[in-house]
Amino acid sequence: MAAPHSPRSDDWWRDAVIYQVYPRSFADGDGDGTGDLAGVRARLPHLAELGVDAVWFTPWYASPMVDGGYDVADYRAIDPAFGTLAEAEKLIAEARELGIRTLVDIVPNHVSDRHPWFRAALEAGPGSPERERFHFRPGRGEHGELPPNAWPSQFSGTTWTRVPDGEWYLHLFTPEQPDLNWAHPDVRREHEDVLRFWFDRGVAGVRIDSAALLVKDPALADFEEGADPHPYIDRDELHEIYRSWRAIADEYGAVFVGEVWLPDAERFARYLRPDELHTAFNFTFLTCPWEVGRLRRTIDATLAEHAPVGAPATWVLCNHDVTRTVTRYGRADTAFDFAAKRFGTPTDLDLGTRRARAAALLTLALPGSVYLYQGEELGLPEADIPPERIQDPMHFRSGGIDPGRDGCRVPLPWEAEAPWYGFGSDGEPWLPQPEDWAHHAVDRQRTDPGSMLTLYREALRLRRSEKGFGDGPMTWLPAEDGVLAFARTDGLRCVVNLSDVPAALPPHERLLLASGPLRADGTLPRDTAVWLRA
Repeated sequence: MAAPHSPRSDDWWRDAVIYQVYPRSFADGDGDGTGDLAGVRARLPHLAELGVDAVWFTPWYASPMVDGGYDVADYRAIDPAFGTLAEAEKLIAEARELGIRTLVDIVPNHVSDRHPWFRAALEAGPGSPERERFHFRPGRGEHGELPPNAWPSQFSGTTWTRVPDGEWYLHLFTPEQPDLNWAHPDVRREHEDVLRFWFDRGVAGVRIDSAALLVKDPALADFEEGADPHPYIDRDELHEIYRSWRAIADEYGAVFVGEVWLPDAERFARYLRPDELHTAFNFTFLTCPWEVGRLRRTIDATLAEHAPVGAPATWVLCNHDVTRTVTRYGRADTAFDFAAKRFGTPTDLDLGTRRARAAALLTLALPGSVYLYQGEELGLPEADIPPERIQDPMHFRSGGIDPGRDGCRVPLPWEAEAPWYGFGSDGEPWLPQPEDWAHHAVDRQRTDPGSMLTLYREALRLRRSEKGFGDGPMTWLPAEDGVLAFARTDGLRCVVNLSDVPAALPPHERLLLASGPLRADGTLPRDTAVWLRA
């Protein structure tokens, strides 16, 4: 077992590197083809050697898995495909012994249609107290044959489904994910109890899924573009909910990170006030193209919107919903937009890998905390999933136009020569792995000084041991066109060349790390980043 690193202080989350685990695809401990908690426990040394501060698990709860676990049937039970509650408790404890904290997902906007509450609501019928926990309504039209309103879905398709007794229920995602009614006290009490349940088991924090969607206009008024307030996004009532959650988290010393997609910086910052959420994901940076002007503006805007509330920024390049960095950065359009995803988009993986290496050093040098999605440390590209093997509902609800999110969820390669690249011992993985992934395997990269894994391990070691990294001030430095250069404290410098020509490095005493080799004349090649000590 790897040696533990020293636990961080109480404000560890302000500059932490948090590793995202998608349990189905991390490691398979029982050989059935699906990743599980036994697999994660066996691979904890990899995370300790990598040097992360915490692990965030996407939903591991009991679920029919219609939407990859985001359709929760029981928040207090581990899905049998992943293991048991006792195993989860062991995993939390074993990770903590290695200096790694655990964060879990909470999915408060909706539950599974297999959840006991929803089953009871279907049985109880119109007008029942059980239905008041959800959004059941009669339809419009002469015979109630039309949905109650025309709200757009977060996925493609309709947001209403009719049940046999004639009423309709709201689901901003799939029909198997009925939305909860957050005006109901049962819903409030239940989620506060779920938070305590996991905090009592040693969880250090919670990531809140779809954090800005919970509260709906009580009238369920028709959607109008530009309506203020929006009928179901970023409603003011949300802040009372998160204040009550924060009081609970403060009892345990736990933290929150919200999934908050909002274009308005001032509205976004409200969620990060001292009595609400600790942090929120930075989706503006995640979707930003590999362009010097756009990146600089995004970094400036991110730091500016966090400053008034004293919250640290978060930086992330990829997650379980987004095209992998190596692939995205190798395309003509390096931005990310769900609506633009299509099959067969040309990609230069060598270019994408070079840029992804540079982006790793960029993000890890910025002020605040960083989220690292599993497999990014291996430089994994987006996998092409055969149409007959696709499972993501985003693909099917788009009529087959959107390739979906399965390509970034493919099981990890651990051992180059083992069946299924060491993901599991017996069963074929739940999603197919590309045939050319041997060179991405952990065992090969671990001993390769030029590998992506070696780069990340060294970067995280330096981030922990060298002064100037993490939360704190940042100052832009004069730079040539197409170059990002900034200073942190104690003489730390980061320079990233996004131009088409080599760039001169500023005066420095020591080169700490480079994402790729420098030129013979000491200049910085295109799509390369360095850390310097002045």
